[in-house]
Amino acid sequence: MTAALVPRVLVVVCDSWGVGGAPDVAVYGDEGSDTLANTAEAVGGIRAPNLAALGLGMLTGIRGIEVTAAPGSAHGRATERSAGKDTTTGHWEMMGIRLDEPFPLYPEGFPPDLIAAFEKEIGRKVLGNRPASGTEIIAELGEEHLRTGRPIVYTSGDSVFQIAAHKSVVPLPSLYEWSRVARRLLTGPDTVGRVIARPFEGEPGAFVRSPERRDFSVPPPGPTILDRLQEAGVAVLGVGKIQDIFSGQGISEARYSDSNDHGVDLSLEYLRRPGPTFVFTNLVDFDSKYGHRNDPPGYAACIEAFDRRLPELIEGLDGGVMLITGDHGCDPTTPPTDHSRERTPLLVAGLEGGPHDVGTRGTFADLGQTVAELLGADGGGLEGQSFVHLLGIGGSR
Repeated sequence: MTAALVPRVLVVVCDSWGVGGAPDVAVYGDEGSDTLANTAEAVGGIRAPNLAALGLGMLTGIRGIEVTAAPGSAHGRATERSAGKDTTTGHWEMMGIRLDEPFPLYPEGFPPDLIAAFEKEIGRKVLGNRPASGTEIIAELGEEHLRTGRPIVYTSGDSVFQIAAHKSVVPLPSLYEWSRVARRLLTGPDTVGRVIARPFEGEPGAFVRSPERRDFSVPPPGPTILDRLQEAGVAVLGVGKIQDIFSGQGISEARYSDSNDHGVDLSLEYLRRPGPTFVFTNLVDFDSKYGHRNDPPGYAACIEAFDRRLPELIEGLDGGVMLITGDHGCDPTTPPTDHSRERTPLLVAGLEGGPHDVGTRGTFADLGQTVAELLGADGGGLEGQSFVHLLGIGGSR
């Protein structure tokens, strides 16, 4: 353990913030994806002056965002090295774990024997069992679900086993228990990245997904930067689905959020905690509400809403450092509704001097190593290289 350089660090993962294709974008069939730039272009430009001051416009051409950066900031891009483009893979890599083999995908739906085992465990048949947009499949099958009580099972272009159920038909504890059953069954070659409980409410023709979503991820295969921070006496506080992504491993305390604004509010509360602190926040609305629904106006408005909250987060740092990034892309302007293989932003606030340029990093894991160094933890043996030496706040290990 070394001396901490700052008292607290906040990492905000703006879920699906991509800034242009990764070097291997063609392998994933995502040529042309550039989530933030294409979104801005589709709506005639976005207004986000606080993100512009952190150097967002330096990363890709975003209509409405000035190509500039203010003192006290740093900017760069991160490149995913792991195989895949899903939430779990991206977050794990940030915290020092690289996956050489992607989680399995199910473009034809899940195998009959797996579905049969799940149906036997929960005592009822399922509906669906195919790739689908979550909002579209509940609109299509929701009424039959209400009539029969059969849960809607579906997947996507990501490694997910999703279970949708109306809260009036399947109580939340039952839905969560079914998700645990699926998680237990999905082993070996069928070890999907996440089982997702997707509660919804409303009437036929007006179903809406409710905020009590829960993700049941496979546990990380080894220690992460989160574990190293805890070993160094740092409180690791998760906001949003962070605790689910890491199956609670390395998390001191966590709270779920029901919106981006709520996630910002919780982050501000955690930043006021005394002692060395790492706040790890996922803001999922960009991805779940707008990226996957191919809704550029909604996505753009969500960016602008987050931009308006940025001054509060920067003020709440109180001598600490904030890093803003993404975990993959999800371009709402392209025909697929799935994630896209893109580089992600690295924006840093709470610095002195600058603006600083941290360049294009070769792995998401450089972020985690930077967090570890800032808070005096040892990231040895895990993926990534710290870029603290580029931030103007002290030498690197």
